Amino acid sequence: MTRRSAARRILAAGALSFFPRIAAGVPQTPGDYTIRSEVRLVLLDVAVKDRNGAFVSGLSQENFSVTEDGRPQTITVFSSADLPVTVGLLVDESRSMRPKRAEVLAAAQTLIQESNPQDEVFVLNFNDEVTRGLPAPVLFSDNINKLRAALYRGIPEGKTALNDAVVTGLQQLDLGRRDRKSLVVISDGGDNASVHKTADMFDRVEKSLATIYAVGIYDPEELERNPGVLRRLARVSGGEAYFPENPSQMTPVCKRIAAEMRTRYTIGYHPESGGHARSLRHVHVSVSAPGHSALAVRARSTYRYE
Repeated sequence: MTRRSAARRILAAGALSFFPRIAAGVPQTPGDYTIRSEVRLVLLDVAVKDRNGAFVSGLSQENFSVTEDGRPQTITVFSSADLPVTVGLLVDESRSMRPKRAEVLAAAQTLIQESNPQDEVFVLNFNDEVTRGLPAPVLFSDNINKLRAALYRGIPEGKTALNDAVVTGLQQLDLGRRDRKSLVVISDGGDNASVHKTADMFDRVEKSLATIYAVGIYDPEELERNPGVLRRLARVSGGEAYFPENPSQMTPVCKRIAAEMRTRYTIGYHPESGGHARSLRHVHVSVSAPGHSALAVRARSTYRYE
């Protein structure tokens, strides 16, 4: 099945966004699909691995089951195609990143190069403040040279506004035209400069259906590092957290993230309405396939129904 035919198949199945209203007036180009509907749909980004950690492809809708708060859900949208993604690269440019900056930026470029060429990508550089890498008014790009320039636009100085970077990244993802959305966060320390509190950041993560990949590259003497926050970002959103031992391992990590984004399954269902306003709902995805044993599933575990 081609990517375009897979996208059309999803389109025919119904609305692809969890949010009940998608802003009108977004300019479209051939191959872009923006869907507007009043019907709520939870869209899950799902990774499946075998016992050796290899990505498992070729599964069908019948191999998956989904529960929400323990109740079985009917899968109404399914795709295993390599559909394009809206991706945000959040790169720590605090002073402590200076010794490892060359390896980090080279790895981030590798991620861009090995992702789907139809992905729409943006870069946020953060230290004391969050700055957009692409020049105004450009929000996204698939041009490797422009994205490379965006990565190098940051200046390694100051502290680390990690919470602000994640919140800003999620806000910009909402403006993207791709139905699948991901953030890749690269940082070497905990937050020490944000306006947003950690609880506020995680509240935004639960409201979003974006998948977050976190890469922590720490110095042994780093006192303000907080790997627990990066692990939680990945766990709640269905992504994965990586902690390479040295900067030279950054490129293989980013290659793996790019490969995972291209091999994930897309699963959607219509949640039941009602219940307590702003209720946090718990989601569980399981998979069973003849000929495969010990399959591991990674997907979002919670979302906030509003």
